Amino acid sequence: MGEMSGFQLGVVGALFLSVASSVSIVICNKALMTNLGFQFATTLTSWHLMVTYCSLHVALRLNFFENKPIDTKTVVLFGLLNGVSIGLLNLSLGFNSIGFYQMTKLAIIPFTVLLETLFLKKKFSQKIKFSLSILLLGVGIASVTDLQLNIVGTILSLLAIITTCIGQILTNTIQKRLNVSSTQLLYQSAPFQAAILFVSGPFVDQFLTKQNVFAYKYSTIVLGFIILSCLIAVIVNFSTFLVIGKTSPVTYQVLGHLKTCLVLGLGYTLLHDPFTSRNIIGILIAMVGMGLYSYFCTIETKRKQVGEISSLSQIKDRDTSASLLASHQDKENKNAIV
Repeated sequence: MGEMSGFQLGVVGALFLSVASSVSIVICNKALMTNLGFQFATTLTSWHLMVTYCSLHVALRLNFFENKPIDTKTVVLFGLLNGVSIGLLNLSLGFNSIGFYQMTKLAIIPFTVLLETLFLKKKFSQKIKFSLSILLLGVGIASVTDLQLNIVGTILSLLAIITTCIGQILTNTIQKRLNVSSTQLLYQSAPFQAAILFVSGPFVDQFLTKQNVFAYKYSTIVLGFIILSCLIAVIVNFSTFLVIGKTSPVTYQVLGHLKTCLVLGLGYTLLHDPFTSRNIIGILIAMVGMGLYSYFCTIETKRKQVGEISSLSQIKDRDTSASLLASHQDKENKNAIV
């Protein structure tokens, strides 16, 4: 019971860390890109990952965690897949309207559920599906505005959805099957994610913004925000792997939509973004969906724990009965010999 309480506390801590760091970096990046004109999102992400790797390398040297080698092919493919998914999401935003991009992000949850059901044989109850539907409806009302479709943008969005879902499912699967921690997996994969974005980032950003990241004039305040963004990104990347490893890709996506609602609210409060009654209604519906999802997940987790405890008790009872029977037979055999 003590271990289970510790695990639940760890999950809550991971969720809080993920929400706090993600909302912080969104506010920081929004100020950097909107107010200061630094719009090179893909290149900035590559810097995030490089700083994350360097920070983890220092932590490894200080013995904060133990490095656990993972099969090179697995790490390379995993790192490249995650790097490609980030690039595709940025391209999707560049080729599509904001509304269609938000729909792309919403589609990640049902597609993840579909993939886990088909390939991992994972079962989702009707209550879980119902709560996810309410959540998606609320986020859709709050964040989706116009829906302008185009062939290239649609293809990029589909590829972004597929690579993001597979990458998040693999994050959970690799940690559990290879028995590696979130820190160990992030340390192994971050260089490959950073490499592909570092090479492709300037080209992607120039294509989307018509500006060259190397020709940009870096002021002291811009450099300060970039450094702050990179430092927060270390926590974001770590908490992302931690949450997916401790929970599931679907729960992480649900958490992502909670961040969306918080960002909308904080954007209105801190940055004075436009806010309508539609945003408020959507956020409230989304919060109901998240509450139901959390409630149903908690109930199912408790049922699973009770079932596991019951199974362990039955196994112990069988072992005890077998031991008593064996002891009784030994006594009878001894008496027969005498």
